[in-house]
Amino acid sequence: MFRWKPLAALAAVTALSLVSACSSGGQEVGAEPGEGQVTFWSFLRGSDAVAAAFNESHPGIKVNFVNQAGGPDYYTKLSNAMKSGQVPDAAVAEYTRLPEIVSLGGATDLTGEVGPVVQKTFPGAIQELVTLGGKTWGVPRDASAMLYFYRKDFFDEHELSVPETWADYKTLAAKVKSIDSGKRAGAYLTGNYNLLSALSWQAGGKWFGAEGDSWAVGINDEPSLKVAGYWQDLLKNDLVTSFPDYTDQFWQDIQNNDLVGYFCASWCAGNLKATVPDQSGDWAVAELPSWDGESASAMWGGSSFIVPKGAKNSAAALEFIKWITTDPQGIAAWFGTGVSSMYPAAPTLVPEAKKGFTTEYFGGQDIYAVLTDSYDSAVPGWRWGPAMATTESAFNDRLGKAADGSAQLTDIFSQVQDATVKALKDRGLTVAQ
Repeated sequence: MFRWKPLAALAAVTALSLVSACSSGGQEVGAEPGEGQVTFWSFLRGSDAVAAAFNESHPGIKVNFVNQAGGPDYYTKLSNAMKSGQVPDAAVAEYTRLPEIVSLGGATDLTGEVGPVVQKTFPGAIQELVTLGGKTWGVPRDASAMLYFYRKDFFDEHELSVPETWADYKTLAAKVKSIDSGKRAGAYLTGNYNLLSALSWQAGGKWFGAEGDSWAVGINDEPSLKVAGYWQDLLKNDLVTSFPDYTDQFWQDIQNNDLVGYFCASWCAGNLKATVPDQSGDWAVAELPSWDGESASAMWGGSSFIVPKGAKNSAAALEFIKWITTDPQGIAAWFGTGVSSMYPAAPTLVPEAKKGFTTEYFGGQDIYAVLTDSYDSAVPGWRWGPAMATTESAFNDRLGKAADGSAQLTDIFSQVQDATVKALKDRGLTVAQ
């Protein structure tokens, strides 16, 4: 049963009206039926297959897919395209970055064309991630619910239990280290803040919200500092290993059987399957541990699609976007690579995802059942802010200091709070103190 609850919508809308106040208004989608050429930017796995499938089934529209590198560089490129007027017709925008794109006037207001579709198709909390200032700016694709990935063969061999609480997890991490000093049950990322943002979300932190007509910024609120202190303690006791991100060095430890567990989102299942295929059958997934033993989760990532302001063929782009986000055939097309494990933002489309991702790699475990539990238990009330590029870089510039002991994570959270507040004020936004 879907349990996501509408968050404090009124307060959020009030704050986010400040976002739209800074945008340059809504360009309307073309009134004519969609046809012609569509330029499509995306870094998501399976985007090429989606474009090809759409072209086969929609002869009046030709989607030209342009592969993009993900991360901050993508948003810089998109921002530069907006400034030059050479924008694509359809583009991916993670929930994290959508408020900033809107605040800079880079997205087309889609309220009239897809607002009712978004309201009908997606749960309230997902709607709110693409609804800013009462307007719909994107169509959700996926919801990246968090999971704990673990080596079931190692856990079975040593009779280890999957942790239900964060206290359990610390005990587990110590046991794994005691079994083999070269192995760890988790990883801390020195160059990617998303793990800590997701765990702050899970703990009940609220990094962005509203107080009257002002933004409220709570990056160093009590739940978030609890997460920061907990992970600082894991690092201090050498119970988790550190990597810049889930990239080469991380995968070497996975390949060498040194890392027997880590926290990540739904999309990591596909990455694991694609990167270490020889470990098929060794891995399983579980819900996140929680602070009190009750199910609680959050998201790392999750994407929507927008029509950038200035798009030359917005009507055809919107037809494409609707198909790849809300049509069962469009969702099925994302799995053309055989390794995508995205979790659809629309609950009714989950059966299509399950059909597209075979689970032999996870020993036949129904990982989508676990994902559904995680998705359903996502803590309500989370919002992203309008200066996430600053927030992200402020975190990523400092996280390594917590790993080498030269700074405390709690201090880093407060420093990022200060940097973010300054960025909002520099943009002329009012921040509650």
